[in-house]
Amino acid sequence: MLDAVGHLGRVTTRVVANFGRFSRFAGGTMSWAFGGLGQWRNWRLIFPQFWEVGTRSLPVVLLTGTFVGMVIAVQTYAHFFSFGLANQLGSIINLSVVRELGPVLAGAMLAGRVGGSLTAELGTMRITEQIEALRSMGADPLRVLAGPRFLACLLMIPFLTVYTDLMGVFGGYFICVDVYGVNSADYWRYSAQIVETWDIFVGLAKSFFFGGAIGLISCYKGFYCGRGASGVARACTEGFVLNFITILVLDFFLAVLLGAIYESIWGVVTYI
Repeated sequence: MLDAVGHLGRVTTRVVANFGRFSRFAGGTMSWAFGGLGQWRNWRLIFPQFWEVGTRSLPVVLLTGTFVGMVIAVQTYAHFFSFGLANQLGSIINLSVVRELGPVLAGAMLAGRVGGSLTAELGTMRITEQIEALRSMGADPLRVLAGPRFLACLLMIPFLTVYTDLMGVFGGYFICVDVYGVNSADYWRYSAQIVETWDIFVGLAKSFFFGGAIGLISCYKGFYCGRGASGVARACTEGFVLNFITILVLDFFLAVLLGAIYESIWGVVTYI
């Protein structure tokens, strides 16, 4: 019994210590990221990360968004057709993509492609003592390494989400109209009736938080990875798992919060 209590105490202490270390890391990274935007030397570090995080992730999110819209169309057409509602398919497809699937899948792709890359890159710099070399030269690693990568994830993921949404909408349109013969005018008319500007805002707001979380977690795992190749590999795995879990948790709480805000402003809307 005493051994079990002692083990639980050690685990709790380790969890609290790691959370405190992550909080200090996140606070320092965000302080450097937002506080240094007025200096050109910081923007020279940010622009290459925009290319890496944003432009190079574009093919992945375009392909993901297209097939997401197509899969939703294939899965829902039979049910809507049986009730005589096939012409209203556009509303459910576009609403699902814009509010939930677009930002979540864009975040998942960013966590897999960019998050793993950031963790591996920074982890390799740690085990080869390049981070310590920066400190010895008087440079803050948070400003030089973590801050630009965090900002790139934070600012690029809304654009990636927009592209995911667009390709999801057109993927669903292709299946519904060109394959199943749904009337094109009805597809867009019902979509315009159901999808509001608020729904687009909700998706973009979620993606903003997802990108920030991915940037912080991936950089933190790289900065504090274990020694050797196995330590870097373990940090990449843990970083991706933690990123994906964080995206799902944030998605739930943001959905509840934004839903409450919508109801407090406009009231509950029932679609007929």
